[in-house]
Amino acid sequence: QVQLVESGGGSVQAGESLTLSCAVTGYGIGRVSMGWFRQAPGKEREAVAVLEWDDSDTYVDSVKGRFTIFKDVTKANLYLKMNGLQPEDTAIYYCAAGPRLAYVGLLEGLYKYWGQGTQVTVSS
Repeated sequence: QVQLVESGGGSVQAGESLTLSCAVTGYGIGRVSMGWFRQAPGKEREAVAVLEWDDSDTYVDSVKGRFTIFKDVTKANLYLKMNGLQPEDTAIYYCAAGPRLAYVGLLEGLYKYWGQGTQVTVSS
């Protein structure tokens, strides 16, 4: 059974940093595209960043230069380092895994597995 479990969320002040983790079990992430998504209160879920299976990455414009996506294959963990957090970054953050050897980009419908989310709250 494939499971993705996010952790590392919390409440911070504007300008501070957090690093989210996503622990994956039951699915090797070595050649898998993985992404981070978020859903703010009253809004639809949106893509944040993707790390493709070939280690290329893409970020939504609003987080470019502030967020970094990376993974540790040996630990089967995906990470999202978030610097310079702003109140508009407040959301539930989800990690997701795509099929093997497939580019998925920021297209939510192409991902196969999802975590339950972790809350990030940024106060001004």
